[in-house]
Amino acid sequence: MKVGIIMGSISDRDVVEKSVKILKKFSVDIELRVISAHRTPFEAAEYAQTAEEKGTEVIIAAAGKAAHLAGVIAGITPLPVIGLPIKSSTMDGLDSLLSIVQMPKGVPVATVAINGAENAGLLAVQILSVKYPELREKFKEYKLEMAEEVKEMDKKVKGI
Repeated sequence: MKVGIIMGSISDRDVVEKSVKILKKFSVDIELRVISAHRTPFEAAEYAQTAEEKGTEVIIAAAGKAAHLAGVIAGITPLPVIGLPIKSSTMDGLDSLLSIVQMPKGVPVATVAINGAENAGLLAVQILSVKYPELREKFKEYKLEMAEEVKEMDKKVKGI
């Protein structure tokens, strides 16, 4: 099982690392690349055309500002694409979010929150868990761990 994570710029890496951390927690193989829909369009097309044959099963595309990377990739590949809008200096990432979420009919892109890299990784795990039952079990355990963390926080505030 392999997830391709592409980002429009190396400056997106700090956010993307949160997806990487989640995927590693679930023992998912990762390919990490910097590919720009605007500055390296031929490389973007090649990546999208060859990802499936290289064993990639889900793609996370992170980009800011115009953020066309996820849509360009989704327009070419049959693989599921998760758009990760990156907060930009222009509109706090709203421009990125709208660029990713407003896809035309026939070009679906699952989109997470601005800088929502953890959820992008978790959504990739959930998509893969349809094919890999062991991931589904790990995901169930993860949800239980989250619930326990909240219960611990609740215990701390009850005494206040």
